[in-house]
Amino acid sequence: MAAAGNAGNTGPGAGRPADPAAGKAGRPPYEQARDELTDLVKRLEAGGLTLEQSLQLWERGEQLAAICEEWLEGARARLATALAKQHEDGAAPGAPF
Repeated sequence: MAAAGNAGNTGPGAGRPADPAAGKAGRPPYEQARDELTDLVKRLEAGGLTLEQSLQLWERGEQLAAICEEWLEGARARLATALAKQHEDGAAPGAPF
């Protein structure tokens, strides 16, 4: 799934300040997608669902996992950009955190 973002950046919110409520139209923020995915996994692990229900939950889980990965890729890109800029500005190298 290709991520739309600012030119040269990847993932939602790449290249602009973090806004936890922001995202592509219809896309939940990372935390919401992660929490929903966690709930889906618990429901699947609990059992007692029909095959069709299980498949529907699994398909939604795949969608949510892709959304989370997209957010994380965008965060990695933003961090790499910030670290590169810090290095270019002559800041002392070290752990980013």
